[in-house]
Amino acid sequence: MTTSVLYRATFLHTPASPFVTPDALHAQEDGGLLVDGGGVIQEAGDFTAVRTAYPDVPVTDLRGGLLLPGFVDTHVHYPQVRVIGGLGLPLLAWLDHEALPEEARLADDVYARGVAQDFLRGLVGAGTTTALVFGSHFASAVHVFFEEVARVGLRAVAGQVVSDRLLRDELHTTPERAYAEGKALIERWHGVGRALYAVTPRFSLSASEGILAACAALMTEFPDVRFTSHINENVREVEVVRSLFPGARDYLDTYERAGLVSDRAVLAHNVHPSDRELGVMAASGCTAAHCPCSNSALGSGFFPLQRHLAAGVRVSLGSDVGGGTGFSLLKEGLQAHFMQNLMGEAGVALSPAHLLYLATLAGAQALGLEGQVGSFEPGKAFDAVHLAPPPGTPLDAALRHAPSPERALAAAFATGTAGDVAGVWIGGERVMLG
Repeated sequence: MTTSVLYRATFLHTPASPFVTPDALHAQEDGGLLVDGGGVIQEAGDFTAVRTAYPDVPVTDLRGGLLLPGFVDTHVHYPQVRVIGGLGLPLLAWLDHEALPEEARLADDVYARGVAQDFLRGLVGAGTTTALVFGSHFASAVHVFFEEVARVGLRAVAGQVVSDRLLRDELHTTPERAYAEGKALIERWHGVGRALYAVTPRFSLSASEGILAACAALMTEFPDVRFTSHINENVREVEVVRSLFPGARDYLDTYERAGLVSDRAVLAHNVHPSDRELGVMAASGCTAAHCPCSNSALGSGFFPLQRHLAAGVRVSLGSDVGGGTGFSLLKEGLQAHFMQNLMGEAGVALSPAHLLYLATLAGAQALGLEGQVGSFEPGKAFDAVHLAPPPGTPLDAALRHAPSPERALAAAFATGTAGDVAGVWIGGERVMLG
C-alpha cells in the first residue's frame, strides 16, 4: 500500500476476551476502517463518522458479507497437508501409517517446496493470516518453508521439529545437531519480514532429555523466540511418556524440568491434563492450543475447556492439519461448540463471540502478537478476512436475512467454509488466493 484506504464493511471483532468481558464482541453493521499506507489501522467505527473525518480517502466497499480479523492458527503441521483425511486411526497409529512416511519425503527440497506451496495456499485460502507452524525435521525443508512464507507474506511462527527416538530413523537427530541447526535457522530467519522462530521438539515421546536440553539452550540464547510442542493428546501417548520419564510428575514436567514452560510456550491439545499441570500452565502464562476437529478425528477425547478456564490457562485454536480435517478455523470453532455441548455440565456454552475470540485475538495473545494483530483496534496491522459467500448458498441466504451482525457471525461459523473467503489482507496488502 502507498496511500490510505477506507474499508466500508460489516465488521466484527473482539478487543477483549468474552470469557472475561461479557460485551467483548464489537460489531459495526455499516462500519469504516481507515488503513494508512503502511497497512496500519488508524480509525475504526461507524462508516459515516469516519468518512466525514476523512472525506478524500478512497473507499473500498466490502458490504454484502462480513469482515473479520485474520484468523490465527496456533497449531498446524506444514509437512502434513497432503495426508489430510487419514481417518479411523488413533494418534500413534496415524503417525506411523500416515504422517511420518510423508514427513520423511521432505528430505527432498523440491518436494518440500511443493508441499510448502500447497500448505500456504490452504492456510491463506481459509482466511488464516498468522500461524504457529510445526515445521519439518529437515533443516533444509524449514529454509524452503520460510522462503515461501516470505513470498506469500504470511505471519508465520515456525521451526525445525526435533526428535531422537521412536520415530523413523531418517527423522531422528542428535542434541548437538538440533542445537546447531536450530541456531542457524534462528539467525537466518527469526524477525526477518513477518517470520518468527519457534523451538519445536515434536513431543516428549520422541524427544529425550538431551533434545529437550538443546531446545532449552536455544530458548536461553535467543530470549524472544517461541516454544511449541504437544502434550496430553492421547491416553496411550501419555502412558508411553510416563514410562520414558519415570522421574517426572506428569507430562508437563518433562518440559518443565528442562525450563521450557513459560509465556512463550504453546502446547497443543492438552486433552488429558492433571490439575497440577493446569496450575503450572496458568502460573507461567503458557497457552493450550485446542484442536477440536483433530481431537474428534483421532478419537483423542473431549477438551476440558471449563477446567482450563477455571485454572486460568489461556486457550487458543489450532487446525492441526493433517490430524485435523482442514485449515478453516470457522470449522474448528463450530466443532469446539459441538464438543462442548456434548460434554453437558462439564462443557462451556460457546457463543459466536467466544468462537471469534478463540480464532483471532486469543491466538495473537498466545504468540505475544496481541499488540500487532487479532482485532481491528487502531494501531494494529490490517490483517483481515472478508467472508462473502457465492449467491444462492445457504450462508448467502443467512447473511442476507440475519437480523443483526451477531446473528450473521453465528451463521458464518455454522456454515462457512474456505469457499466463502472472498479476500484476505495481511499488513494492509491483499493476498492473492489460488
